[in-house]
Amino acid sequence: MKEYQTGQVRNIALIGHGSSGKTTISEAALYVTDVTKRQGRTDDGNTASDFDKEEISRKISIGTSVIPIELKDIKYNFLDTPGYFDFIGEMYGALRAADGAVIVIDASSGIEVGTEKAWQYTQKNKVPTIMFMNKMDKENINFEKLLSDIKDKFGEKVVPFGLPIYRSDDFKGVVDVIDKIAKEYNGREVKTVDIPSELQSEMNSINDDLIEKIAETDEALMEKYFDGESFTEEEIRKGLKIAVKNGDLVPLIPGSADKDISIDLLLNLIERYIPAPNEVGEYKGMSGEKEISRKVDSKEPFSALVFKTIVDPFVGKLSVFKVISGKITKDKEIFNSNKDSAEKLGGLFALRGKTQLEVSEINAGDIGATSKLQFTQTGDTLCDKSNPIQYEKIQYPEPCLFMAVEPKTKGDEEKIGSSLQRLTEEDPTFVLNRNKETKQLLIGGQGNMQLSVIVNKLKNTFGVDVNMADPKIAYRETIKGTSSVQGKHKKQSGGAGQYGDVHVRFEPTEEEFIFDEEVFGGAVPRQYIPAVEKGLRECLDKGVLAGYPVVNVKAILFDGSYHPVDSNEMAFKIAASIAFKKGMEAANPVLLEPIMRVEILIPDAYMGDIMGDMNKRRGKILGMEQQEDGMQLVIAEAPQAELFKYAIDLRSMTQARGSFTMHFVRYEEVPANISQKIIEESKKN
Repeated sequence: MKEYQTGQVRNIALIGHGSSGKTTISEAALYVTDVTKRQGRTDDGNTASDFDKEEISRKISIGTSVIPIELKDIKYNFLDTPGYFDFIGEMYGALRAADGAVIVIDASSGIEVGTEKAWQYTQKNKVPTIMFMNKMDKENINFEKLLSDIKDKFGEKVVPFGLPIYRSDDFKGVVDVIDKIAKEYNGREVKTVDIPSELQSEMNSINDDLIEKIAETDEALMEKYFDGESFTEEEIRKGLKIAVKNGDLVPLIPGSADKDISIDLLLNLIERYIPAPNEVGEYKGMSGEKEISRKVDSKEPFSALVFKTIVDPFVGKLSVFKVISGKITKDKEIFNSNKDSAEKLGGLFALRGKTQLEVSEINAGDIGATSKLQFTQTGDTLCDKSNPIQYEKIQYPEPCLFMAVEPKTKGDEEKIGSSLQRLTEEDPTFVLNRNKETKQLLIGGQGNMQLSVIVNKLKNTFGVDVNMADPKIAYRETIKGTSSVQGKHKKQSGGAGQYGDVHVRFEPTEEEFIFDEEVFGGAVPRQYIPAVEKGLRECLDKGVLAGYPVVNVKAILFDGSYHPVDSNEMAFKIAASIAFKKGMEAANPVLLEPIMRVEILIPDAYMGDIMGDMNKRRGKILGMEQQEDGMQLVIAEAPQAELFKYAIDLRSMTQARGSFTMHFVRYEEVPANISQKIIEESKKN
């Protein structure tokens, strides 16, 4: 692959709902530009993008693939992202590297949830956007209605730059509204035809509306517009590019990636209207405590952002990056400013799916990859050691579904941990932690599909078989009443015996544990009082109801007795433990459960369902806050035991439009009927 200068590069993320045809578009682009001789199909498992075993078997994209396309001295770096919501983190990473996005819409399905989410993200982050209405060759497609729905949902800024041509109800081609030409397609064969008369007036009307948008991009053009002067072709292109870059205009074209219709028009639109990397503006980063800027220019000091990591057991770790400033060559010494460590390049190449295309250098704005970086992870900045900079890390959604993993084969625990750790490098939205209290290894992610993929990768890539189970709840035990009890330990066996006798009062407290003493007259000698406290503290790990840790208890040693010969520290420790068991049982012990604060973001239409469901989960709605974008933020509290599968249920209730975060707030008493079941279950185990 040849070297490209910054102005010759276009970085575009393909985003949208699952199965809308993003991967097919990248395949069609490879085919029409003669990179491949046969167009791959997702159903056949032979696409350049979906090369992972899981992707092939599931027939969906799981990770972002880089698909570079070369045409007329322009390099298009397509970033083909997954549409399934469990892998939304891949879109976040891709859009940090992209300078524009193509939202792919399935014409046979219309506006789907993934379309809405892609739109919200691009609008919020001001990403220049094009819409590609795919699958126009399907039956019963009504382009006018689809366009009307899109304008109703997303606004008048969405403007068709192409109009569909039908012959006997078959989708055959497109009218290029801007260049005022019509094309019909037969595979890679494209021919120019006369513009159908019924589309002529619509094309002219769209162009008239666009002239007004162009005039708004520049004062001189506005003046020219009011003076009734015509714009030159160069002014039209420049004005449209500014409008797209500013987010005031979103071109839409109809097409069919399966039949290669409009792929050439899409590439043309990207080249003309999606900004080149050096047209986006400067990148801000930190050098120590100081904020500095870098231009996207090959003459600047080298810096790059790693936006994706691929873990391959045979090739090793691949780090995919966007060069932001300067250039990188094979022999360049690089520095990871996040890890404060020098790194050695393991080769330099462009990726096309899994194919590594060797290159000698990569310029500012372009995307490349290297292997075997020792310290580098997704989101890290690579730079010159003499000119350090650190860019903001990529922000990923927090995990909302956790499951416990258990080895199917004894002795695999260590291998499971190290293999899962490697998979967290590949997917930053996947987390791994060990719950010290429940002794479970927990994996967390965006949904059950993502965790299922992780488990399959463990088996197929690392040869480790595991089961997934619900996480255990870290319950607590406490007391609601008070009790005064005696704990006496007396043992005589031949020689020296053991004697310890304590009277302890137990009562509730706000603190985790308090020990106090009110002993008079040396009933318990001073040297044995620390042993009594130690004996009580050692009992806190296991309560009397179900063996859970004990909290919020105050123990007061108020009396006791000793033997001048047989008493010792061990005897008083044992006496204290006897008192603890008796005292807890007599002071109305209860189970406590963790309560979580849940913040749920939903469209207003789902409010009733969410509130009803939260009540069923023993939850309380604390408040609601209207958001600027029309969404509702519902704030609630509910027991953790009722929320393990909430990620799956919320997705089902809101057609994946809802999201949530949660964190622990406090412990509360478990209702008696539920408490009894937990106690019975603990006795079985």
